[in-house]
Amino acid sequence: MLASDRIKKRIKDYNNNLLKTNAVRRNTPCGVLTIKGANFRCNDNISQFIKEGELEELQDEVEKNFQAVLESLVIDIENDHNTRETAQRVAKMFINEVFSGRYNPPPNVTVFPNMGYKSLYTSGPISVRSTCAHHFQNIIGSCWVGIVPSNEVIGLSKFNRIVHHVAERPQIQEEMTTQISELLQEYAKTEHVAVVVKAEHMCLTQRGVKEHESDMTTAIMLGAFNQNPALRKEFYDICLGMKRN
Repeated sequence: MLASDRIKKRIKDYNNNLLKTNAVRRNTPCGVLTIKGANFRCNDNISQFIKEGELEELQDEVEKNFQAVLESLVIDIENDHNTRETAQRVAKMFINEVFSGRYNPPPNVTVFPNMGYKSLYTSGPISVRSTCAHHFQNIIGSCWVGIVPSNEVIGLSKFNRIVHHVAERPQIQEEMTTQISELLQEYAKTEHVAVVVKAEHMCLTQRGVKEHESDMTTAIMLGAFNQNPALRKEFYDICLGMKRN
């Protein structure tokens, strides 16, 4: 069985076991147990289902299949010195770099006790390098995050690691912005999170309308950022005053 098939089978078995557990729990006095199942959509992290050595097997699979793509494009990969090893390079790039957010575990996030700071702090711009799931073209841009902390704060560099981890997978920008905000809430243990992403989409500039002047901006405002216009304005004003990538 191919590594990709083994991984998909583990995910499906995991979900089936959750359904069985839920069915048993519904028949107990405790009531329904709400459990989130696992998926292997393009922007899902599946690292918990990958065993040692399987990333190398996945890379071999991708290399073989991408070589077939090149052949279907009528490219002489045997005699063309430029593309002879392209399938190998692309497979390595997909698994270990541009889509590593799917296959590598989430980053370790250092947490410190908050000694009383209850106001806004902002980090950015954080570089965003992602991939459009529709056409597999690059998404290049910047991210700004704002936090009103609770009892704990996370290390400053961890904002970058969280954003990069989420960005390095195929997706659409709206879902990427949402995932970043949800992970920040989880790691920072606060509901008060703001995320803005501004990016250029190569699926817009390299194909279709071929428009190089258009960017896309998405924003998620949670907790006090959603409820308090003054805090929201303060966040946007700080973002405008920060250095640009």
